[in-house]
Amino acid sequence: MTIPFIDLKTQYNALKESINSRVLKVLESGAYINGPEVQELETKLAQHTGVKYSLACASGTDSLLIPLMALGIKAGDEVITTAFSFIATAETIVLAGAKPVYVDIDPVTFNIDVTQIEKAITPKTKAIMPVSLYGQVADMDEINAIAKKHNLFVVEDLAQSYGAKYKNKRSGSLTIAAGTSFYPAKPLGCYGDGGAIFTNDDKLFKAMKEIRDHGSESRYYHTRLGLNGRLDTIQCAILLAKMERYDWEVEQRQKIAQNFNQAFAEIKVPGFSYPKVKSDRDSVWAQYTVTVDQREQFQKKLAEMGVPTTIHYPRTMPDQPWYKEHAPATGDISKARWAAEHVISLPLFPDMDRATQDKIIESVLKAVR
Repeated sequence: MTIPFIDLKTQYNALKESINSRVLKVLESGAYINGPEVQELETKLAQHTGVKYSLACASGTDSLLIPLMALGIKAGDEVITTAFSFIATAETIVLAGAKPVYVDIDPVTFNIDVTQIEKAITPKTKAIMPVSLYGQVADMDEINAIAKKHNLFVVEDLAQSYGAKYKNKRSGSLTIAAGTSFYPAKPLGCYGDGGAIFTNDDKLFKAMKEIRDHGSESRYYHTRLGLNGRLDTIQCAILLAKMERYDWEVEQRQKIAQNFNQAFAEIKVPGFSYPKVKSDRDSVWAQYTVTVDQREQFQKKLAEMGVPTTIHYPRTMPDQPWYKEHAPATGDISKARWAAEHVISLPLFPDMDRATQDKIIESVLKAVR
């Protein structure tokens, strides 16, 4: 039996009736753009996250670019971010015209090392973009304190942490603006590309809403530079169905991760570590990522036992070919580079039964020993 890395088919079957009826309703209405499901989803996302406003948008990339544009980030500005994330984090900073300034990571959580942020601040710094990687929120109190001291904006990239809690507040509610992704493999995913933006700021919400729709204040009246960043109605209908059991899915992810943690705590092999979550927050476990020496050999052994793996991420953002030339790292990112060479993610999805969990555990134990 080969285990799927993520099982969207079982999830669909569990929600089939709701998904099909919601999608059919959209098809029958013909309101494929800006249909009523869009506003319904935005209301539910805002309520779930604990913010005043949510904006559905076309992708996780747009969910970060639009806030940067609305905040006035432009050419000549600098935005501090982690060195270790999916490329969209740095990409949106460059697309806004600014320069990404990379900070190294905490090798335990893989999130940005807050002790290194202030060293990276210059007169050109305008914002900090922390990433809540693998499902666990970054150290937001410390980041917000630094931002307040230096009069900087903070935009959280919560592409992997939608629904996660930090000191009893949800990821996405901790900064002036935040963006998430609904890529199908995310904990809350649609059936294509999608994303959402969160804010409590009235003025910023208005600006972001206009930017999302070609910079239009009203139909055919364009008051600012914008883009086509809308999320279509069918994807909103799918997400509404998925939200019906999302909190349960997060609980299941947490239970499975706890089972893995308990089993892997017994491994004393040098170079092996399992994920650690800080006591004042939780994780939605977008990925269950361990570190190993001799990763290629470990990955091959698991594949032979029918356990798929993937690597999030095999190269830091500033070490990607285009970025090495146009947006390179200027400081020490040795811990991020170490992570890129050692991390490997195991299957974890909410409908995973105990037998599958046990097979993964048994296979990992064999592979490391």
